[in-house]
Amino acid sequence: MPDRNQAALDFLLSRRSRPAKTLVAPAPTRADLDPILTAAARSPDHGKLEPWRFIVIQQGAMARLSDLTRERGAALGKTEEDIAKGCSQFDQGLLAVAVIETQIPSPKIPAIEQTYSAGAVCLALLNAALASGWGANWLSGWISHDRAFCEQGLDLAEHERIAGFVHIATEGTRPPERPRPNLEEIIQWVSE
Repeated sequence: MPDRNQAALDFLLSRRSRPAKTLVAPAPTRADLDPILTAAARSPDHGKLEPWRFIVIQQGAMARLSDLTRERGAALGKTEEDIAKGCSQFDQGLLAVAVIETQIPSPKIPAIEQTYSAGAVCLALLNAALASGWGANWLSGWISHDRAFCEQGLDLAEHERIAGFVHIATEGTRPPERPRPNLEEIIQWVSE
């Protein structure tokens, strides 16, 4: 039998994101974030390309990003509801880590696998924050796909894009468990 890490398995079987709107102060310090970011950076990186990086967005930058979201939403003709939803993660945010996908030309590693790697980093970051006792939520939304927001708000290069914003702070309220997938409906066994 392989070595079993029951504590890790128990965590994964019971993990639950904490909605960003329920997170309260305090947010993690730089020292608190170091092991969380270190754990996230251990994600599969497909050929050691490391096709991602982190931008830590502290509370002082949240108002600027909310204003830019409102500006970009108006320029794009978004509804007031869509704009408000886009702004809310910054209006209510205390700290977020933007996971930035950085496509690297490679003859061996297709672009889509680099995208998968960035997604794996988002999930690892979320799980590391939760395992560290923080509340955390992985968000994206229309604003993360708007090129002007990416360039003006986070100074991203042309080959970079936002894989997600992982909001991290103190859990305000524990959310109820939600329905999970029925394994019988999503698993196919192939033996030949």
